[in-house]
Amino acid sequence: MGFWQRYLSFPVIYKIAIGFILGIIAGLLIGPPITVIKPLGDFFMRLLKMIVIPLIFFTLVLGSASIDPKKLGKAGGLIVVIYVITSFIAVSIGLAVGLAVHPGLGFTLPGVTYKPPKPVSFIETILSWIPTNPFGAMAQFQVIPTIIFALFVGIALAYLRVSDIPRVREAAETTYRVFDALSEVMYKIVKFVLEVAPYGVFALIAVIIGKTGVAIFIPYAKLIGAEALGIAIQIGVVYTAILLISGINPVKFFGAASEAMLTAFVTRSSSGTLPVTMRVADEKLGIDRGLYSFTLPLGATINMDGTAIYMALVAIFAADIVGRTLTAPELATLAVAAVMASVGAAGVPSAGLIMLTVTLTSVGLPLEVIPLIAGIDVILDMMRTMNNVTGDLTVTTAIAKFYKLIDFKRGIWAS
Repeated sequence: MGFWQRYLSFPVIYKIAIGFILGIIAGLLIGPPITVIKPLGDFFMRLLKMIVIPLIFFTLVLGSASIDPKKLGKAGGLIVVIYVITSFIAVSIGLAVGLAVHPGLGFTLPGVTYKPPKPVSFIETILSWIPTNPFGAMAQFQVIPTIIFALFVGIALAYLRVSDIPRVREAAETTYRVFDALSEVMYKIVKFVLEVAPYGVFALIAVIIGKTGVAIFIPYAKLIGAEALGIAIQIGVVYTAILLISGINPVKFFGAASEAMLTAFVTRSSSGTLPVTMRVADEKLGIDRGLYSFTLPLGATINMDGTAIYMALVAIFAADIVGRTLTAPELATLAVAAVMASVGAAGVPSAGLIMLTVTLTSVGLPLEVIPLIAGIDVILDMMRTMNNVTGDLTVTTAIAKFYKLIDFKRGIWAS
């Protein structure tokens, strides 16, 4: 294997981390003159902005159209509702911790400003999420209206795919395959952008360090600590409460789930952990196979509580850096964007990092924050992926108990 092949096979997240470290070193050694490489960072930022809207639209349409309404049923509907509720709780925790800790306070990003939108009421904010011209909303980089329209298209397509009229069903299936292909095109573009990312991150972080010195490291420590706190609350309080309300012993549950949690922490992949998660559900928790074979893959796709916490925290981090206090309507917009972006993140390489563009753009925060986060994303990703997998198992176990689909004579319950 040649050098280029070895380079391409090296995980991109580690290449980004190396670019980040080299950027810090270059910024410290060279100082302000390093700004000469800023155009390289600007090139990377333009690539990021280029992919946001099409990535949101195609992946969300495909994701929502993939759910079979006939198979969903009452149990499936309840599962989706609980997944959405826990995601909104997660993003609320992320916002609350972020507003309490203010991880970016005291640090400024040179040359980056925040232009707040015209103040509007809470009702006007909600109404603004419904696009009067969906394609105009996309052209104007309006993220929430684009998400709403994508969900309408995807859900309508899901129902048409199971239509009793053969002509309609065939046309819907063809349309679905088109969106599948377009999503694959976007994933390919994302991979290209991520290959450029190490160089863009190097340039951007070098320029920032060259101008500001080492002042950024305190906000980094605060951000990592804030995410750890938010995830501890989500797992230790929210999930424990769900288990207790369902009549499940949390100590036994977390003991059984620990294998999947540790695997998720190490691999940083909900989908990659899925075989372990399903084995835990079967062998250790005694959950009916018909239930967990539906809920766990679905959860790995739409239930991203850890990612929602992460996105909320990074948004507060970005607002702190540009010296802005987000209003109540902006926080509401941010919450919806974070939940939807965490759902849309499934299947996207380095998903959370890329889909940050959705959350930040929804309230006009600068995307220049993303390269700052990229270098420490390995640490943040470990924690949020563990949270994502734990949430899937928690909801699945609670639903199994509710529908009497747990065999209490097997696994941990037998001891």
